Amino acid sequence: MTVTTHDGGGGDLVITVSDDGPGIPPELLPRIFDPFFTTKPAGKGTGLGLSVSFRIIEDHGGSITVTSEPGIGSCFAVTLP
Repeated sequence: MTVTTHDGGGGDLVITVSDDGPGIPPELLPRIFDPFFTTKPAGKGTGLGLSVSFRIIEDHGGSITVTSEPGIGSCFAVTLP
């Protein structure tokens, strides 16, 4: 995992978190921030982590985006004012 920060311009801070894991299949990307969405088996996760993170970031005037390529990894970018 790699974490970087940079100036997003206009006083914004951009934090990126990237990995070289299995990536997220394209058909799942539109749902990953939905509450209770998980690909884990029953009893192994609630599917709230990304949903809660999304809400906290938005409540602070920021945004979060993700890019992912199966077999290559994922990159989450958090922009905060």
